[in-house]
Amino acid sequence: MTPSSLIVIAGPTAVGKSALGVDLAEAVGGEIISADAFAVYRGMDIGTDKPDALARERVRHHLVDVADPREAYSAGRFIRDAEAAIADIRARGRKPVVVGGTMFYIRALRYGLFPEPPKDAALRARLEAEWERDPGGVRAMLEELDPVAARRSAPSDRQRTLRALEVCLVAGRPISELWTVGEPRGMRHAAAVLALTRPREELRVRIQTRVERMFSSGLVEEVGRLLEGGVPPQSHAFRAIGYRQALGVVLGAWSAAEAREATARATCRLAKRQMTWLRSEPGVTWLEAASPNLLEDALRRLEACGE
Repeated sequence: MTPSSLIVIAGPTAVGKSALGVDLAEAVGGEIISADAFAVYRGMDIGTDKPDALARERVRHHLVDVADPREAYSAGRFIRDAEAAIADIRARGRKPVVVGGTMFYIRALRYGLFPEPPKDAALRARLEAEWERDPGGVRAMLEELDPVAARRSAPSDRQRTLRALEVCLVAGRPISELWTVGEPRGMRHAAAVLALTRPREELRVRIQTRVERMFSSGLVEEVGRLLEGGVPPQSHAFRAIGYRQALGVVLGAWSAAEAREATARATCRLAKRQMTWLRSEPGVTWLEAASPNLLEDALRRLEACGE
């Protein structure tokens, strides 16, 4: 496939990607493709901090509210949906602007999914049994065999931990090495990647403020409505940070205060992993999110990239 250029706005959660995305898309005649693994789900509005009605009036958004929370939305489906959106946007003479913090989705869109080795059911069963006995030991194994993959997933992320170990043991090489297969020959889309950053303490305060707003705006009640609508507690959708903690409140495992504190901690850890991922990506242009001239800075960087 001949590479085609995309504008990508990335960065850690709560840094300000969505606001810049709307301003920038409006300035360049673009439309936004959301690269958020949980904003795709209908009915999950508060905890995913979806763009509000005003933002959607200013700029058309794609891949928001496109999936039922009872199903598991995958990276493969994201690629198919995003490619369709890109073609549609360009057919109407507009520019696609990809905005989001799900770094794996952005990488998959740009380079495609890596060629996975065959699944080994027996090995996976053994790893699952070991996780039930000693999840800390399984994480330690991943940290030893593939520290890059370990840094890019949460210690509690059973699915990604087990898949990374399975791939490593079957393929004989770390999954993080397979992520780079295809660069640059396999590139699907060239991109100008603008990444936002803020001082650590400032970002922590913004995360805390967002978490407080989520819970005071009815996140626990939203989870209750999802359960009443038939979304099972074990669904993929409830793995989202904030939702799994609010689920604990609904099920009586946590108090609201405990859930808020746990959500803030998990979100800060997510932000750290997102920054780790971005720092390992080639060709990223960094922008200070607090700059009073952020939009002008972004447009100037895009002009320098030939956009």
